[in-house]
Amino acid sequence: MGDAATGFTLAELSQRFGLELRGNDPTVLIRGVATLASAGSGQLAFLANPRYRGQLADSTAAAVVLRAEDADVAVMPVLVARDPYAAFAKISALFEAREAHPVGVHPSAAIAADAVIDPSASIGPFVSIGARSRIEAGAVIGPGCVIGEDCVVGAGCELVARVTLVMRVRLGRNVRIHPGAVLGAAGFGLAMEAGRWLNVPQLGGVAIGDDCEIGANTTIDRGALDDTVLEEDVRLDNQIQIGHNVRVGAHTAMAGCVAVAGSARIGRYCLIGGAAGIVGHIELCDKVTVTAMTLVTHSIHEPGEYSSGTPMMENRQWRRSAARFRQLDALARKVNGQDKENS
Repeated sequence: MGDAATGFTLAELSQRFGLELRGNDPTVLIRGVATLASAGSGQLAFLANPRYRGQLADSTAAAVVLRAEDADVAVMPVLVARDPYAAFAKISALFEAREAHPVGVHPSAAIAADAVIDPSASIGPFVSIGARSRIEAGAVIGPGCVIGEDCVVGAGCELVARVTLVMRVRLGRNVRIHPGAVLGAAGFGLAMEAGRWLNVPQLGGVAIGDDCEIGANTTIDRGALDDTVLEEDVRLDNQIQIGHNVRVGAHTAMAGCVAVAGSARIGRYCLIGGAAGIVGHIELCDKVTVTAMTLVTHSIHEPGEYSSGTPMMENRQWRRSAARFRQLDALARKVNGQDKENS
């Protein structure tokens, strides 16, 4: 069987991933992956979006992963998949170069006396690990990470660099967190008394399920009383804000700059588009898609796709429309008044 250094034959890829190979030469060697437009000799491309179908004729890729209905258009060997994008992702992983991390604790790390570090874990330079925290087997704690008190980093987790677990954060198995993320900071809890704000103590924690991925500079606040929870296989992009006591269901994915206010509950298999906002204390059922820049202001009880906001238009047209928006209430009152007169 091939490897990333020598490459993989199409026959090997077909057998490993259960793909149908169509082409005269199963010994074609794949040494890397690329897009349809840029792939060349020895590189595998993929076609998942029909809008790029026209690029097949001009592509110089050694082979392409695609659906059966697109196979007849290709002039090169193909690997037929029900989901070309998922198949391409699996094949691409064979070529991902990831540096091995040295096992053990770097001399510059500061470890609390009662912290527990599994001997197979990797603790990088300038890491700080607080009291009563536990790092389990095979976990990788990258440079500059800060792990506060009463935290658990599960087996196989990777904190890439400069990740902060403030306190009472529990990571399941195989969680990956990218640089700058902060988990377990105090939630935004305030009470007004005599004209001044009082901070409401945030006594809960953060619980992250197995196989989650959390993007760079994303923040997840700890709960006020109960935990803030991400169930298994949740995927968060960069610069996302998850407020205190939020619960995100398994296999949900959020794009960059989403903001979820406190105590919102999001179901399983939801897709939240970039820069969407979800107000606090509402619920989204399973399999809801929220498109980019949408503001969700009330609970959603039926699966489907939801949008809000005004699509882009030419500026002068937008200014005319904005002026008319201000007249809608008066127009509605007028129409309702006429309906009452005619009834």
